[in-house]
Amino acid sequence: MIDRSLLDALAALTTGIYVLTVRDGDHRHGMSSSWATQVSGDPALLMAAVDRRAHTHDVLVRTGRFALNVVGRSGRQLEDYFYSAASRRPDNLDTVVCDASPQGLPYLRDASVSLECRVVARHPAGDHTLFVAEVTHAVTRTADRPLTSLDLDYVYVGEVIPRPGLSKPSRPS
Repeated sequence: MIDRSLLDALAALTTGIYVLTVRDGDHRHGMSSSWATQVSGDPALLMAAVDRRAHTHDVLVRTGRFALNVVGRSGRQLEDYFYSAASRRPDNLDTVVCDASPQGLPYLRDASVSLECRVVARHPAGDHTLFVAEVTHAVTRTADRPLTSLDLDYVYVGEVIPRPGLSKPSRPS
């Protein structure tokens, strides 16, 4: 267990709020993701850290593709759903409106931006794997301000904790 003061310090690192989606045949899955960032401009590369215990991890290893959906403030219901117990099942996109990317990955229609990505490298990093991926297609739907970890009363630092100063994270139903 990590010391609480270290968890609070890690919670000070601001992150974006994304939904990482994958497809493996007819199976489609999405997960809340906050550990993602751009790592190169030319070519355009992103990095997404995925917990090795997550359902998405094994799909990413098999398929080598994902979509990163940027959650805007008006799309907050996406984070609420993917953080909730209702999303903890293998095919969890059946109630979410999606479009298909050129490679057939789920683009969430309520996301402000969706990026189709092809994994070019992966690196073990503690209990996560870092997937470095080239952006192969992008769709911008709105100019909505992206949701960040500062907009939530909880933060993921390897485990979900209440934002420092709050008693406990509230979990959407």
